[in-house]
Parts: sequence; structure tokens; C-alpha cells
Amino acid sequence: MDMYDDSTPVTAPPVVFPGQRGPETAYRAAHDLLSRRAPREALELLEPALEKEPGNTGLRALRAWAYLIGARLTRAEDELRALVEENPDDDWARHALGRSLERQSRLKEALPHLRLAAAMTGDPEHELAVLRVERRMAERGEKGFDDLV
Repeated sequence: MDMYDDSTPVTAPPVVFPGQRGPETAYRAAHDLLSRRAPREALELLEPALEKEPGNTGLRALRAWAYLIGARLTRAEDELRALVEENPDDDWARHALGRSLERQSRLKEALPHLRLAAAMTGDPEHELAVLRVERRMAERGEKGFDDLV
């Protein structure tokens, strides 16, 4: 196949101008706010956008991220479970679900999600999360150190 085969069109993301409203604007602004650790402000942008597009996976993932940052772990878990159920190969949602469960000290539930995300990505941070949870489980006596393999 020719590297420059133009039979598959390439689409660029929509251009968003200042003052323009829509899910693209909400997504970009919320992402920026979350990267600066401002979950409350991000949720203020996301909720109206999600009312218009309740099935928008990108906006829902950002809402889950906002819940995680804001330590609203039950809400994060609910959102992330739904995202993982809809798209089981979403490694970010799976890892975030594992982290949400870990932060709630539900280590046994967290571990399968963290392991799968680590296997899917090979990301050292994901692998570190698996090791951290396995160690905490062993320390709590839920699993022997020899059983962690």
C-alpha cells in the first residue's frame, strides 16, 4: 500500500474560536482546568455540555477525572465503571477505575483493573500501581508475598 494513498480522508479536529460554545470548547477548557487541578471549575463547564450530549465519552472521561481529583471517589467509580463497560479496551478508564477503587481501600477489586491496564499499555506507572496494590494487600494479610506472582 502506498504511504501517500489518499483514499482514506484525514480529518482535522474542528476549529474552535473564542466565545464559541459546544462540546469541543467544553472539552478543551475542562481539560486545561483539570491539568491545573481545578476540578470544581471543570465540572461547571462539563455538566451543561453533558446535558446536551450525555453519551459523549470524552466529556464523561473528563468528568470522571474531575471526580478523581476532587476525591469524589464513588462518583468517579460509577462513571468509570460505565465507561469500562461500554469500552472494555479503554486503558485510561480501566486504570482510573483501579485507582479509584485503590483510593477507597478496595484493593482486591482494584487489582484486576490495574493489572489489565498495565498489560494493555506497558506503562511503568501502571505497572507501579499494580506493585503498590499487591504490596498493600500482602501487608494487610490479604495475600502472601509469595502469592503475588
